[in-house]
Amino acid sequence: MSFLSPRVRPPVITVGGPESDITGHDGRAIQLAVDALGGPGVVRLAAGVFDILAPVRLRDGVTLTGAGPRTCLRKADGVLAHPLVDADYGERVVTVADPGQFRAGLGVQVGDAASANWECSTSVVTDVTADQVWLRDRLVKDYRVEAGCWISSACSVVEVVAAHGVRVENLRIDGNKARNAFLNGCRGGGVYLFEAGQCVIEGVEVVDFNGDGISWQITEDIEVRGCVVAGCTNYGLHPGTGALRSRVAGCEVRGNGTDGIYVCWRVQAGVFSGNVIRDNGRHGISLGHKDTDNDFEDNLVTGNAGHGVYIRPETPANGAHRNRFRNNRLENNGGQAVMVDGPADGLVLDNNRLG
Repeated sequence: MSFLSPRVRPPVITVGGPESDITGHDGRAIQLAVDALGGPGVVRLAAGVFDILAPVRLRDGVTLTGAGPRTCLRKADGVLAHPLVDADYGERVVTVADPGQFRAGLGVQVGDAASANWECSTSVVTDVTADQVWLRDRLVKDYRVEAGCWISSACSVVEVVAAHGVRVENLRIDGNKARNAFLNGCRGGGVYLFEAGQCVIEGVEVVDFNGDGISWQITEDIEVRGCVVAGCTNYGLHPGTGALRSRVAGCEVRGNGTDGIYVCWRVQAGVFSGNVIRDNGRHGISLGHKDTDNDFEDNLVTGNAGHGVYIRPETPANGAHRNRFRNNRLENNGGQAVMVDGPADGLVLDNNRLG
């Protein structure tokens, strides 16, 4: 016990109905509460459906907590337009024929047929004029009219960018995928973390998001516990580029469009334990480029359309080395229980039930 600093209860701001500190069931009310904290604290959401137009961005030390599944953050219906002229690298403006469908404060994604992964741009609309949509952030590449460039309101629901010590817990996210364009998983997801560390996602349900359910990129020490990710169009869980020491435990990942858990590039020293990964549209678990030194323990991987575990093709220097699979049930998948298509030195398969 320390006697040098006083023990201070973190501030709490409630959001929702008329009894809350901030009234309103939408993303703007939630963001106002986050910003009003001015530092670490708790934003507590009441039961109800909160309409989300742009990502709720959490800051260092903030906990966003709900009343369980009765608190639902629902992605608003989306819009889509095709620019009239190229939208170029470094610009903050996109010229479209019908800008009136956009409005300030709307989350957006810009891309074209030649852009993938990190080449899409995400931002928030700051202003709309007669034929232009103005953005908060500069575009990360050139988007060409002849390549079918587009701007849509696809965006994350909750995001943690360049922040540490954040918690998201006890709520439901409805991605409303039937009325929204696809969001690139390197740039967003139902819950999205980028350059973040020491964060916890617990007791969160992400359903029907048009993209990845939960995606974390360039991170350290992210924990995903007791979450449900279902019916998303791409990956269920996407521990991605350079994710170090991830911990995924007690999650159910089911009925997503591609892989249940897509272990992307340079995901290392992670532990994935006690998860149910079932009925996904491709592989249960997929590993590849420099994904090394990870442990997979006590997971049930069943009913997936592809392989239970798939190790992707790679060069020997960049292979998925020293991964360990212990006490897993890899059963009734459409392909092999374990398919190794690339170098995997030091692969350990110990006491797994294969079928």
